[in-house]
Amino acid sequence: MTENLTHLDGEGRARMVDVGAKASTARIAVAAGELQTTAEVIGLVRADDMPKADVLATARIAGIAGAKRTSELIPLCHQLALSSVKVEFGFTDTAITIEATAKTTGQTGVEMEALTAVAVAGLTLHDMVKAVDPAASLNAVRLLTKDGGKRGHWVRGETDATRPATAVEAPSPGDRSAVVLVASTGGANGTREDTTGPMLANWLSAQGFSVRGPLVYADADIADGLADALTGGPSLVVSTGGTGASPTDQTPEATRVVLDRELPGLAEAMRRKGTEKTVHASLSRGLAGLAGRTVVVNLPGSPGGVRDGISVLEPVLDHLLAQVAGGGMHDE
Repeated sequence: MTENLTHLDGEGRARMVDVGAKASTARIAVAAGELQTTAEVIGLVRADDMPKADVLATARIAGIAGAKRTSELIPLCHQLALSSVKVEFGFTDTAITIEATAKTTGQTGVEMEALTAVAVAGLTLHDMVKAVDPAASLNAVRLLTKDGGKRGHWVRGETDATRPATAVEAPSPGDRSAVVLVASTGGANGTREDTTGPMLANWLSAQGFSVRGPLVYADADIADGLADALTGGPSLVVSTGGTGASPTDQTPEATRVVLDRELPGLAEAMRRKGTEKTVHASLSRGLAGLAGRTVVVNLPGSPGGVRDGISVLEPVLDHLLAQVAGGGMHDE
């Protein structure tokens, strides 16, 4: 059947879709993939000790450049004026994870731009590591979310063939989706290794959450990071970094804009926990609250601050999420 394939006409011939009659809307797409490799390569890349230097920085630039040239690489794609392309990396024991976010305002979506960014960044990583691991493989290049146009939000796993991809529903009491967000200018530009994001991602996975991220954004771009993290309505967003008194620390200000209700007791409990070990924890300005039905929590950008936050969150998290979803019992 060809009637549902928009790039084929009624006679089955390839065509470029005419989007002239569509309204221009804000469009966002997030894609992901991973380069499966060896623990040795992971160690070398994280230490920036590969024979070809600046591995992640090179792959990031390549991914952005690939997104900008998608219409030249994919023959039926439209040329788009991209307003933003971000490429972020993470690590498991034997893989480098890749996530790309593409944005535009226009008459057609940016899914292919995000996917191309992931693919080109992954191929560049392969080129950079092949001297050490020629068997490395680029796997699972896929679209995670898209936003904009007549379909609104689409999130992988939340639609099926019998249900149209419309606006994402609020999290249900059984939903356990989480996003880890890192505010780190050095981490975003590849000059500093972040350990707090992977720590949080590992903890959340152990709690049974499906985890997106860590998403790493420069301090100045943390508002964009929050918008990215909230895409698709996850049940939980946990950020690290940007909560101090430095002029570049902007996470609480950006968070306050998206919150509908604050949970001041939770934020204060985390500060009290931190001050049991260091008085400097009292300087954290992190917030906690609700953006719609998503719980948002700011943690400090240090491993110790994250551990303290986890120790406070873990005993109350299930009860909190159940309350937010409408199914929790009150203890008062």
